[in-house]
Amino acid sequence: MCVDCNCGQPVAPAIEAPRHLELGQRLLVHNDAQAAANREHFAAAGVRVINLLSSPGSGKTALLERLALALAPSSPAVRHPMAVIVGDLATDNDARRLRAAGVPALQITTGQACHLEAAMVHRALHELDHLGHPLEGLELLVIENVGNLVCPAAFDLGESQRVVLLSVTEGEDKPLKYPATFHSADVVVISKGDLAGACGFDAPQARRNVARVAPQARIVEVSARSGEGIAALLAALGLERVAVAG
Repeated sequence: MCVDCNCGQPVAPAIEAPRHLELGQRLLVHNDAQAAANREHFAAAGVRVINLLSSPGSGKTALLERLALALAPSSPAVRHPMAVIVGDLATDNDARRLRAAGVPALQITTGQACHLEAAMVHRALHELDHLGHPLEGLELLVIENVGNLVCPAAFDLGESQRVVLLSVTEGEDKPLKYPATFHSADVVVISKGDLAGACGFDAPQARRNVARVAPQARIVEVSARSGEGIAALLAALGLERVAVAG
């Protein structure tokens, strides 16, 4: 009998074929758990939360400035019903623009991170509360995500609605190039409508492309500059009552 390979030993009994046991977990399990906690927090406070996604330069901040104007309270003594959490790799330029428009805004500077995560939003809520803007005093919280049409789509933040912007300057085929992001949208906003003619933008084709990847999404065409379409957007977001009350 060989002591190395045990040749000459009695034949071992047959054993079962190896089985594969899944011991891993979803990569985003911790984010999803925090997102669920955020969602419960938002629901308890009675605040609508929008996760706003787009590529860089599509007009997210300009659109929020226009929404702030539409939702502005009639009396300066009344708190603005809207607050914004802004995500950018660097600078607080957008947050400063929104604060100048009278909207409480908190900047999250992500550095190298190309998206916001639920834990970042959770920490920002505590900061907003510390600054005197608790969720219970808001009708609407907008999370202006980092400009990116890839990574943010995978991260649930606990939002009530996901809104994706498509600027007329980007072309009609953007939904086909980034289907995952548009597929996740509850509302698709075609922005910068005042430039459509100059860009040769084919709005009917853009709508067809959105419908191919996101048949569930409501589509609204707006111009932040002129205000056209803002009333329709408020309706799509369920905010008509807030605008009238303000």
